[in-house]
Amino acid sequence: MIASRNTGAVAAAATLLAAAPLSAIFQTWTWLIQCAIAVAVVAGVAALTRLVRAPLWGQVLGMLAALLLALTWLFPSGSELLTFLPTPATIGHFADLFTGSAQDMRSYGVEVPDTDPLLFITALGVGGVAVLVDVLAVGLRRPALAGLPMLAIYSVPVAVYVDSVPPVPFVVGAAGFLWLLVTDNVDRVRRFGRRFTGDGRDVDVWEASPLASAGRRLAVVGVVVAVALPLAVPGMTGGLLDTLSGGTGNGSGTGRGAGGSSGRIDLFASLAGQLNQSEVADLVKVTTSEPNPFYLRYAVADELRPSGFQARSPSGRPANRDLPDPTERGGQGVQQVRYRATVEVTKSLNMSLMPVYAEPVHTEDLNSNWLYDPSQQVVFSNRENSRGRKYAFDYVRSTYTPAALRAARPLPADHPLRRQLTATPGPVPEVEELVKGLTQGKRTDYDRVLAIYQHFSADNGFSYRLSTASGSSGQDIVNFLTNKVGYCQQYAAAMAWLVRSAGIPARVAFGFTNGSKRDGDTYTLTNLNLHAWTEVFFDGIGWVPFDATPAYGVPGSTRSAWAPDTDAPEPSTPESGATDSPTGPDSSAGPAGPDNADRDTDTGLSLGGETPTEQAPVWPWWTAGVLALLALLAVPALRRLALRRRRAGRADATVAAAIPDDARSDDGGRAMVVEVDAGRARADAHAAWAELLDTMVDFKVRVDQTETPRATADRLVRDVLADDSAAVGAARLLGRAEERARYARDPLTGEPLPPALRAIRGALATRADRWTRLVAAVLPPSVLLRWRIALADASGRLVALTGRIRYRLLRWNPRRMLADRAAR
Repeated sequence: MIASRNTGAVAAAATLLAAAPLSAIFQTWTWLIQCAIAVAVVAGVAALTRLVRAPLWGQVLGMLAALLLALTWLFPSGSELLTFLPTPATIGHFADLFTGSAQDMRSYGVEVPDTDPLLFITALGVGGVAVLVDVLAVGLRRPALAGLPMLAIYSVPVAVYVDSVPPVPFVVGAAGFLWLLVTDNVDRVRRFGRRFTGDGRDVDVWEASPLASAGRRLAVVGVVVAVALPLAVPGMTGGLLDTLSGGTGNGSGTGRGAGGSSGRIDLFASLAGQLNQSEVADLVKVTTSEPNPFYLRYAVADELRPSGFQARSPSGRPANRDLPDPTERGGQGVQQVRYRATVEVTKSLNMSLMPVYAEPVHTEDLNSNWLYDPSQQVVFSNRENSRGRKYAFDYVRSTYTPAALRAARPLPADHPLRRQLTATPGPVPEVEELVKGLTQGKRTDYDRVLAIYQHFSADNGFSYRLSTASGSSGQDIVNFLTNKVGYCQQYAAAMAWLVRSAGIPARVAFGFTNGSKRDGDTYTLTNLNLHAWTEVFFDGIGWVPFDATPAYGVPGSTRSAWAPDTDAPEPSTPESGATDSPTGPDSSAGPAGPDNADRDTDTGLSLGGETPTEQAPVWPWWTAGVLALLALLAVPALRRLALRRRRAGRADATVAAAIPDDARSDDGGRAMVVEVDAGRARADAHAAWAELLDTMVDFKVRVDQTETPRATADRLVRDVLADDSAAVGAARLLGRAEERARYARDPLTGEPLPPALRAIRGALATRADRWTRLVAAVLPPSVLLRWRIALADASGRLVALTGRIRYRLLRWNPRRMLADRAAR
């Protein structure tokens, strides 16, 4: 038992050590304190269940219940009983936290803040792993398998961390796992007794065995190699040789993305998560000399898969060096003006991408760890993040006339950029047919793109909404084109898909609109200003933006002369004529601006509407739950009542059979004629005695199965029933009946056993306290004891059956058959 407790404590400690890599994704250590509490409660309950010799399934149930209590205490909903007993409202609160954790994972980059949903999912995961590790290491004696759930914890920071996970947390987790293996090995050796050295030395003197020393050395060498190899080998994230050689990307498209960069994060999921946030957070403050700037961008997705557009890992050279000059490709109808901007990223935005305007030509306050990819036009880093940074840069704003775009020639069919950025997952008949109809008769690429762009208009049934309906086609692009309801990322992806189907390179860009918070030349951009739009490539011009999302649904939407607002009314005054940016930032600042358009209806944001959403009543579910709980609690009591009635009915039948109706005495009364079957009488005596023992168990009177019936009856009279003459006689009668049924040739007959049982039960109930009587009536301990013994017997039979099956399978081992043939 001591060894089991020691192994259980080590298993709990190893679980916490295995969770050390989670420190790389949290800003503070709150998660560790809460996980330590959850693991300690689980380990303590596991030790208690083993102390009372509960079966393995009982240990598992106890640990799960302990984890539930710990989570209830750590994350209360306010409706708990005694601050730690969960209620149905607590379970609903946990469901809300679980749902909120998914949104937070989409909304935040590492290092994440201490939000309740993320802390809850962390404590739940580590506590669940603690249960698995305890079951595998202590219950099943398979500590090596316990490394699998520990590895599951380690896979979380590996999947989301900005750079490779630091080596120190990995070493700490590996040390915990090795500690668990060593503890289990020592426990196995101790079961054989004290170690004998074999050469006459004192056996009580501690001395490491050569085998154990060799195992420890191999473990240390393995951990060192696992840590040193990724640091030394080039090509792995953060490789030492790559760092020494100053590898910062070669511009050939082989640069490394990192978690939080466009190479790892799911830009669509991140954007959707921010748009659905109920709280508004300032993310970026940008000051620019441009009067009406276009969107501030930070990433692009140019790899089209069946599930949508995905981002490739960017590559480039340091952003603090000379950057490509976009004015070299200017021409007639293309106007290029140089501006300057200063960006301040708040602590709420944490990613390895830096927001900039398109086509930067010079940066300041960025070190060589920040790189610029000229093909994607993004600034990124494999080693740092943008949280809390302030920097400045010069950029070139390019505007185009429709005539200039019409003059652009199509790219050759074998051009690498066209082959790569017109690829689609496969022919989609609905998309192909739509594109063919839209582009029919269009002679230039710009006219084809403009026809596709104008298709996403209110006249064609398209509308903006954050909550969308699913379709039945099995393809997201077809569902969107059929439902015609969506938000920016769906409009951007759909237009890019259609443009690619027309044979024109296209991609999706991500960034911020101008929003509605403007103070002079400074724009404050929030999570509600996150946006996605389409960029189309024209030969000799470059990437040209097209925003197909309805302008009324986008705060700070910007339109252009080559991609005007298709839903805008016809100009009726000179002030509303077409300009390069007809929808300026100021247009969304009022109550009727885009900040309030479609936000109070279907966005899912709780903005205090007067008409609350009607919800289905919950009282039927509460009623059904209460009734189901009461029915479950009533099962032991009903079982005990049925068993008592069956035993009492049998004894009454025995007494009635001893007095036949047709037997009369001389004076006209009934004559006693004993005509009772001996076997039936013995069975009735055994039933009455079993009922007496169950009654004693229910009222906490000790039962000793090694005593004779007479000794048990005498002890019951002496210890409990000494002052109740009726109960004393009843106890002696039951003891004498069971004794005669067991040992005598003729059993005791004709005695009223059921009244004796009722007398003893009444006497025990009178002497018991209120809680004992309540438990005996609602949750009879005798029934629970019988169920526990039956379950233990079933488990034993199952283990024995498994052993026999395993033995039979081993008898048919092919190696053994070959060995038998060789012997012959």
